[in-house]
Amino acid sequence: QVQLVESGGGLVAPGASLRLSCTASGGTLGRSAMGWFRQVPGKEREIVAAVAWHGAAPYHADAVKGRFSISVDSAQSAAYLQMNNLKPEDTAVYYCAAAKFMVCSGYGCADLRKYDYWGQGTQVTVSS
Repeated sequence: QVQLVESGGGLVAPGASLRLSCTASGGTLGRSAMGWFRQVPGKEREIVAAVAWHGAAPYHADAVKGRFSISVDSAQSAAYLQMNNLKPEDTAVYYCAAAKFMVCSGYGCADLRKYDYWGQGTQVTVSS
């Protein structure tokens, strides 16, 4: 059973950067689409960014476009989320997810219902 583990969250000031990492244990992700989602208390989990296993044509939500960047290392069964110019509204628990063998491109990778494996989440807090 594949397990995903996120790391890299923390407390930062507005304008700072963080890089979230997601690694797999108990198996390989192979040709899995990877996604980053986030959730704040009382709200639904939302897509942040997603990409197919080959890393081409990533999708980024409008709220993070130009500031965040998703990347994958399929050989290492890992995914990353580079977050720059963080804002207080980015404060949330960030989740990594994998969709085994999902073929997708762009927005087609963004449907959280299609993801099979989820990490436990990492807290990102942006505050002065």
